[in-house]
Amino acid sequence: MTGNIDHELLSQLENLIAPTNEFSQPNLTALALKLKNLDIISLNLKFFGFELARRLASSLPSCVGSPFKAVGLTSKACIQADIESDWAAHWFGQLQIPRLYHRKLWELAFCLQCLAEHDMLQPGRRGLGFGCGEEPIASYLAAHGVETTITDLPPEDAAASGWRDTYQHLSQASTAFRPHLVDREKFDQNVSIRFVDMNAIPADLLGYDFCWSICALEHLGTIAKGMTFVENSLATLKPGGVAVHTTEFNFLSQDATLDNWPTVLPQRRHFEELAERLRNKGHFVAPLDFDVGVRPLDRFIDIPPYPGDPGGRLELLNGHHECAHLKLSIDGFASTCFGLVIKKAVEGS
Repeated sequence: MTGNIDHELLSQLENLIAPTNEFSQPNLTALALKLKNLDIISLNLKFFGFELARRLASSLPSCVGSPFKAVGLTSKACIQADIESDWAAHWFGQLQIPRLYHRKLWELAFCLQCLAEHDMLQPGRRGLGFGCGEEPIASYLAAHGVETTITDLPPEDAAASGWRDTYQHLSQASTAFRPHLVDREKFDQNVSIRFVDMNAIPADLLGYDFCWSICALEHLGTIAKGMTFVENSLATLKPGGVAVHTTEFNFLSQDATLDNWPTVLPQRRHFEELAERLRNKGHFVAPLDFDVGVRPLDRFIDIPPYPGDPGGRLELLNGHHECAHLKLSIDGFASTCFGLVIKKAVEGS
């Protein structure tokens, strides 16, 4: 009986919100009238946000040849000023990628800047990457003589979770090879791959100078598991080693958030609790900066549809995805990227 009632309610709701009635005439129900322009409004908003980002990016100077500059990065949120900074320009130039207002590019620059500021990009250093997917960091590290272990889910687990279908999975070491950053011989010499469950880091992954992950820990099932992973990742490091992790940050809501889901959204309190726990164990956590910026693209919170939308609405409108966004809505929550910088305690300190 309950199933029949649910089915009937669902059918009634679909009729209430459908754009047309059974005769292909406009649906004049109150709900349909409220909702009928919502998709168009969304596309208008996206267009003007992307257009602003394109115009701002076109006015930025070239990143080619931008020198490295230590700025003392803290644990922080992604903001427009970072994309426009000299320190980020250096890494966009080094990676040979365009300077765009794209939070994923910010993550690459943030990670490398933090590692460089801690003198980790030197020959002979050992680095460990978690959930690496197809990111270019391993190639850049290999080019600088860093012995690098890159990890990702076992292929069968990645297929089950859909990561392989979205090209975010590391199926073999060559997936991370970037010929414009490093030659193949040096890459093969310095890069190895392990299939690792981030919820159960193997005990033999030890003695690394640094470790990193980019937007991976929010996919471990719960917020608590993500925070536990950050703490457990320190076990792979030498005393004084450095961990750099980026993840999602629900920056508008202080109460409700996403948890127990394929993508979870940590909040300020989760980062503060983690930092306190790590500091109590003697580790150094770079100060937490929750400023989400005040410039125009800091206030532009992108909304669906996103690239890959089953309806293909962006593609039909020749939507430009290259500028993407710094902030976005994930299931109705405003999110951006947040980076953590942690230095493992030195024994006896």
